[in-house]
Amino acid sequence: MAQTAVEPMPPAAGDAIEAESAEALPPGVPPEASLPAIAQPAHLPPAIAADPAPDPMADLDAGSTAAPPAPEEPTAITPAAADPAAIYLLTPSPGAVLDIPSATVTLQFPLGSEVTLTVNGNPVGDDLIGRTETNLETGWITQTWYGVGLRSGENQLSAQGQLAGAELPGAELLVQVRGAIASLSVTTLESRVAADGRSTVTVQGQLIDAQGNVASQDTVVTLEASRGQFIDEDQNPDQPGFQVQTQQGRFSTTLQAGLTPGQATIRTSRGELEAYTQVDFITELRPTLLTGVVDIRLGGGGTDFYSRYRDFLPADGGTGTQLAVRGGAFAITSFGDWRFTGAYRSDRALNEGCDGTVPLFRNYQACDRAYPVYGDDSTSEVLAPSTDSLYLRLERTSPELNAGSDYVMWGDYRTEEFATSSQLFTSISRSLHGFSGNYNLGNLQLSAIYGNNIQGFQRDTIAPDGTSGFYFLSRRLLVPGSEAIYFELEELNRPGQVLDRQQLNRGPDYEIDYDRGTLLFRQPVLRTVVDDQGRTLVRRIVATYQHEGGDSTSLYGGRLRYHLNRDSDQASWLGATYLQENQTAQQFQLYGADAQVSFGSGGLLLAEYAHSTSSLANITPVSGDAYRLEVSNDFSDSLSARAYWQQVSPGFTNNATTSFVPGQRRYGAELQAEISETTTLRFGYDHEDNYGVAPATLTALEPLLLPGSTAAPGQPLDNSLTTLSAGIQQRLGSVTTSIDWIHRDRRDRIAPQFSGVTDQIRSMATVPIAENVTFTALNEFTLAGQADAIYPNRSLLGLNWQIYPGISLGVTHQILNGGQFDNDTLTSLYLSGDYELGSDTRLTGNLSMFDRGQMAGSIGLQQGVTLAPGLQLDLAYEHVFQSSNLVTGAGTQFAQPYAVGQAAAALAPTGGSSYSVGLSYTGSPDFQANARFEHRTSSAGSNTVISADARGKLGPSLTVLGRFQQASAANQLLSGLGDTTNLRLGLAYRNPDNDAFNALLRYEYRRNPGILPESLLQGSGSGSADHVFSAEAIYAPDWQWEFYGKLALRSSTSQLASDLVGSSTVTLGQLRATYRFNYQWDIVGEARWIGQPSAGYSEMGFSLEAGYYLSPNLRLSAGYSFGGISDRDFSGSRSAGGPYFGLTLKLDNTLLEGFSIDEPTTPAPEVMPLDLNSDGEAILPDGQPRPPEEAL
Repeated sequence: MAQTAVEPMPPAAGDAIEAESAEALPPGVPPEASLPAIAQPAHLPPAIAADPAPDPMADLDAGSTAAPPAPEEPTAITPAAADPAAIYLLTPSPGAVLDIPSATVTLQFPLGSEVTLTVNGNPVGDDLIGRTETNLETGWITQTWYGVGLRSGENQLSAQGQLAGAELPGAELLVQVRGAIASLSVTTLESRVAADGRSTVTVQGQLIDAQGNVASQDTVVTLEASRGQFIDEDQNPDQPGFQVQTQQGRFSTTLQAGLTPGQATIRTSRGELEAYTQVDFITELRPTLLTGVVDIRLGGGGTDFYSRYRDFLPADGGTGTQLAVRGGAFAITSFGDWRFTGAYRSDRALNEGCDGTVPLFRNYQACDRAYPVYGDDSTSEVLAPSTDSLYLRLERTSPELNAGSDYVMWGDYRTEEFATSSQLFTSISRSLHGFSGNYNLGNLQLSAIYGNNIQGFQRDTIAPDGTSGFYFLSRRLLVPGSEAIYFELEELNRPGQVLDRQQLNRGPDYEIDYDRGTLLFRQPVLRTVVDDQGRTLVRRIVATYQHEGGDSTSLYGGRLRYHLNRDSDQASWLGATYLQENQTAQQFQLYGADAQVSFGSGGLLLAEYAHSTSSLANITPVSGDAYRLEVSNDFSDSLSARAYWQQVSPGFTNNATTSFVPGQRRYGAELQAEISETTTLRFGYDHEDNYGVAPATLTALEPLLLPGSTAAPGQPLDNSLTTLSAGIQQRLGSVTTSIDWIHRDRRDRIAPQFSGVTDQIRSMATVPIAENVTFTALNEFTLAGQADAIYPNRSLLGLNWQIYPGISLGVTHQILNGGQFDNDTLTSLYLSGDYELGSDTRLTGNLSMFDRGQMAGSIGLQQGVTLAPGLQLDLAYEHVFQSSNLVTGAGTQFAQPYAVGQAAAALAPTGGSSYSVGLSYTGSPDFQANARFEHRTSSAGSNTVISADARGKLGPSLTVLGRFQQASAANQLLSGLGDTTNLRLGLAYRNPDNDAFNALLRYEYRRNPGILPESLLQGSGSGSADHVFSAEAIYAPDWQWEFYGKLALRSSTSQLASDLVGSSTVTLGQLRATYRFNYQWDIVGEARWIGQPSAGYSEMGFSLEAGYYLSPNLRLSAGYSFGGISDRDFSGSRSAGGPYFGLTLKLDNTLLEGFSIDEPTTPAPEVMPLDLNSDGEAILPDGQPRPPEEAL
């Protein structure tokens, strides 16, 4: 071995690894990019080479990092100055974090020593020694070991030895190896940005291992945001959410703000791991914007060709010469920190659509943008929704941190401030029109609502049948936009506690026919799901909505909230709520108080009291109270507990919140303790009392189809159930096993045959049988005596295949026996995502609420197994036992089309078998398609759903789309209704290089579009079919000429009985021509004709108008309009016509010139004197030199 002469070196003064402070970093280097500075450990020997020879194999150690240069040269000492009889570990440095599970270890020890190196107590073989240096002058040996194996996490390196038979002082140090991903972190560089639709937020995150180090692994994480949208490239569009690729354990992407101010919650996830952060989108204070029009017309009444169709040639013949003034305007401006938005339309409601309906929160309807003629990526958003002619909103971002927005408004709104996480019984989730206000005064938040002209309000609960629809609601003629659709999950045969509640969005999640009152979901809605504890949960569809035909209603309410802490992770407050709703025949009053207090690192206290009073005409008012108290806390990483108490009196009601059971009291406690890394103990106590009145079991068809707004009362209840449980969960390597003892004491004082005491053993095992395949087995059996009347013996077998992160294909089979069950089975085959709502789910819409890590929001049912890029498959199978009149503690469950009010406890699951298979292709922007087949069969009937959609380009100028849907009723007891079929085909032409000519063709076929459940009461079948064809085109050969034409035909056939068939055909023709003489003069002529030969009806009208522009914003017009109607069966013939004169004024910002309403000034650039250094560079206040041109 070569001998190397060395100079003696003193031991370093420090003995710890210290990270450089951010102030010491070079400019532009973020603190997280700094490397640890290695201070010389105290275990260094007294003589170390000050300038050792370079080590050619040092690069093999991927985890070691070079220390920064020492600030000054070490002072040499002689070997006699220190005791040489010791062993020293030179590398790696203490506390080093290594990227790979191996390290280069360097030892130094006295000549003649016998040394042993151990890692985590295991000796390291001498074959890893790659280099030895001996210094005879100092008597030291430096020995380097290469490729020393380590494990993920913390590792202990130690060296022991002997010299001449005497033990040498050893050396030890701890190092860490970056391990597997144990958690995620996410944050934003910006804390708040303007909600202007353009501002962006940089979202950054890290993958963290169990030791808190960055796990340097490359993987894909999923992001979702409650507001805004991600604008970078999605790394995997076929997967749900927005996918981001990590680099060395870190990721970064960009979130673009929307137009609605508020706090955005950002969720990042990978498998079961997730993390959250928030960013504020604040009110945009923008320059004044004004747009609108004022139109004045003087002419004969009933002759305005361009007014509403019903106002042209009215039956009363008009009222002579009329002066009509109509107009509309939209404006945005700012006053200090406040922004004002206003809109007004004199002749119709702001929300009125192209089909004449007036929905809440006007959304674009099918007739607004039926076909993608333009093919661009533009989006539109309604900023001033109102069901009347006025919208006003004055708002600002509250100066109180995390307080949201202060505002007052008139228009359409949702009661978000009345549905917080601390509210269950006082929660109000409604879509209303009228006044709404919210203001933060320090820690006090004041909210108020008022709704006028509210129509009837209804709550329906429907049991899904495993298909996507049609699901009929109990009412027809719904108020468009007023609905709120939810999926709720609760334990089978134990109603009263909703375990999961998800709100859906119209469009991404479902379609709704407001006239018929039907829901058609985008994916099949499965009936059951098995949670991670092995419990069988049933899914229900909950719909609340307004409907026409109810009494005119006014509503007002207020809420006070005093915030104890506004931080999102420690949010705490005290609240009080009051609501009064007045109808002609019904009064409803609700008031209460609630509290949420966060404490410690994971503690939460929820408390609530509510009182309701409801009265119907000629009926004694019914009132009741509800109480709730819940405390949960994570005392440590290994100990958590929860206690709860909830009571609802029989007379309490609230149809605008989560489902509950009136007349039920529940209280109990849960404790979970992790006594080791592999062993967890759990204990539980639960008591339930049912003392209300169960809904009446209905058998006649008419009360089932026309149930009213509240369920008919049935038999009284008087029973209780006490449950004790204790169990242990043990992890044996990759296998997880658990066993629980469950003791039930059931007492039924009305039906004693259901009373009894049982002891049940539940055992469960989860075994990985392949890398991505897991097998689950569960068994519940009663130890002695008869099984519990409601909780049977149960066996479950399941297989889960994780196709890729977030997507799993699973199959479960259950057998229930004992009590009221007789070898009944439940079987499911499904594709599941992170949120198992239907057969497969994807977060696509705007999320409405994040509550302590539980996301409740808009869930889009779009997901599947990727067979090829852009090609996805999804499938599902489910079998549910068929059993009538199931008994629960809350009464008897029976089949019914829909349960109204808070009577969901009486809704039995739908039995039978269902399956579905679907394919979708989205791999090309020029062609997208999907098709699905679903079928459900049972002893009560069957339902088949067929749907297909396609859209694509046949060429650069030709776009085609089509849609086919066929389904029957999916509700229980409605199998006698016929199928409803819709077929739509469209062909659009537009040359992107020359848009002088554009054309659109449309064909639609509808069969039974008006079939209703009430048809079953008529005792005879009915059916109808419609064919609709239309063609329209616009041609502009130059800037002067423009021609538009349209031709439409509808053929209808209705069959009320086998010998009573009616048919009719309606035709529409329209033609318009415009000629512009110059920039001031124009002339336009238009004519239309409508005919229905079978009814002897025809209508004709035309108009000729000339106009002159006094200015670009002011137009004078004069013209002549005429029309006539020939009606054989009713009013005979009538006609009207005559000249008219008009004045049209365009409103824009030019009207505000000279009023100084909005004159933003650009501040002059601040001039700073530049100090130059010796190199001619400018020294700025940050102390960094820059070239003068850059500094300027």
